Amino acid sequence: MSAYIIVEVIIQNQKEYEGYKKLVPATLKQYGGKFIVRGGKTATLEGNWSPERIVVIEFDNMEKAKAWWGSEEYSKAKKIRYKNAESKMILVEGV
Repeated sequence: MSAYIIVEVIIQNQKEYEGYKKLVPATLKQYGGKFIVRGGKTATLEGNWSPERIVVIEFDNMEKAKAWWGSEEYSKAKKIRYKNAESKMILVEGV
């Protein structure tokens, strides 16, 4: 069953965060991950949620998503994100 990592990001240092954005695509390849949404324009339809940046990454299953998130390949990029942005991230199964 497909799985999706959904991330809300508040960027605190745009210049340094660009390094994160450049590193991530190559880390996804071996885990079969692909961007579905990557920072596109948003519109609030209900409630008061007004995110700065939303990212959605699709994987074949939850195991591959978790493996990517915990991987050595992604760890360097993750450190950059931790230093330069605040994030909320969830993993959810698709239908």
